[in-house]
Amino acid sequence: MPLIRDREIGIFFWAEPDAEATVKAVKSCGVVSGQLGVDGSVVLNDETAARWREALRKEDFHLFTVFAAYEGESYADIPTVQRTVGFIPRETRAAREVRTRAVIDFAAALGVKSFGCHVGCIPADRNHPDYRDVLELVRRVADYAASYGMTFCLETGQEPAEELLAFFEDAGRSNLKINFDPANMVLYGSGDPIAAFRLLRRHVVSCHGKDGDWPDPARPGSLGTERPLGEGSVNIPKFMETLRETGFTGPVCVESGVHGEEQRWQALARAVRILESLR
Repeated sequence: MPLIRDREIGIFFWAEPDAEATVKAVKSCGVVSGQLGVDGSVVLNDETAARWREALRKEDFHLFTVFAAYEGESYADIPTVQRTVGFIPRETRAAREVRTRAVIDFAAALGVKSFGCHVGCIPADRNHPDYRDVLELVRRVADYAASYGMTFCLETGQEPAEELLAFFEDAGRSNLKINFDPANMVLYGSGDPIAAFRLLRRHVVSCHGKDGDWPDPARPGSLGTERPLGEGSVNIPKFMETLRETGFTGPVCVESGVHGEEQRWQALARAVRILESLR
């Protein structure tokens, strides 16, 4: 296993068919660790797990977290996110719980100690039926992850930090944690990312290195715009300074929505260099 430092800089990347080539490409950006996203199209079986386990071993690459994404999710705008993402849609809830358990099994087979996902836009009303149902589902998922000695990380952004904190208190699971994404707070218009991190700090075990600008107030329901790291409204230097000030030692993994093979890897490598300079 590679040497992992405080505030280790890694990369979030998606599981692609050629595991070894994917890990090599990620390492070429200057990292030895990261987080793996598994979308709903990935076949999860013993062969897939063996292929990824061997690629990680061969490249001496460390995974902090395995994230699940689900078939049918869309991030086109906030109303679409509310309808399609995570555990909120009732018609897909049972199937997504089954898939979530399969992704946790996969993560355990790789020796990863943290699972994460977006649970969706949790209603602010704690008496709303969806709030209660998702709360119970999150408890079941947390308990299943705990059976492997694993944490269950919720990702921030789709609700204000105060509402997420209340949800944590209601869930009452010690292995329920947060993967803090400062850009998501901006993109969803959920609140100042620095203040949100300070409020949620005791639950945060990992962060995403991502940047973006606020939604256009002239377009209600729109999401903000992701920006190259350091060029958006997060204030990345201040965010990294806050991590140090608060004693945060977990990983910071670059997440970039840049498309196109060459542009994607160039953007990731540039973001890694920026975060290393601020680490």
